[in-house]
Amino acid sequence: MEDIRILIAEEHGIFRETLRTFLELEEGFQVVGEAEDGEDLVRQAIALKPDVILMDVIMPKLNGIEATKRIKSFLPSTAILILTAHSYEAYVLAVLKAGAAGFLSKGSRGKDLIAAIKAVRVGEPVVDQTAAFKILTRLLSVTESNRHGALDEMHERELEVLRLAAKGLTNREIAQELSISERTVQTHFINIFRKLNVGSRTEAVLRSLKEGWLSMEDLP
Repeated sequence: MEDIRILIAEEHGIFRETLRTFLELEEGFQVVGEAEDGEDLVRQAIALKPDVILMDVIMPKLNGIEATKRIKSFLPSTAILILTAHSYEAYVLAVLKAGAAGFLSKGSRGKDLIAAIKAVRVGEPVVDQTAAFKILTRLLSVTESNRHGALDEMHERELEVLRLAAKGLTNREIAQELSISERTVQTHFINIFRKLNVGSRTEAVLRSLKEGWLSMEDLP
């Protein structure tokens, strides 16, 4: 039987290198490439045509949702397995909807990862039980009380900015879409960060997804 050809996409170099070393020790596995951001992942996937892609759900330049859509449009038979440290349920569910074969927590045991790679290679779905329980619990616990608090302080224009940020638009693109200046967009983000107690666009979007203020329909 031919080796399973694997492409790893992970922003953090140490984890990526450790994962590669671990997988290369497994008989029947061949790591054909590494990518540190979503755009690089798509380029390498199209060029290398791996059997399985291991990738984080959150990546620089191009998020996991859009990367999955692009890869599956070119390589429908390539299996994508999500490795995530956080159960950002809206992102995980959206990536699965985009065509990923399953997901595992980065805290999973090595033997579970090996089994998952073999499973998705033959078309079997893989869902990390612990992460799935957390996601299900989170989804069931989102009530109207969860949606208030910081949301009550948000202006409608700030929510519009957040929705466009969730779609991956830059500050300039958001400004053009809303017919406002880039400086005004920056001011909105400053206010959003303060109200949500976060320090970046990504954190703001993820917080909004976790609280149910944004939905999967707001993603790319």
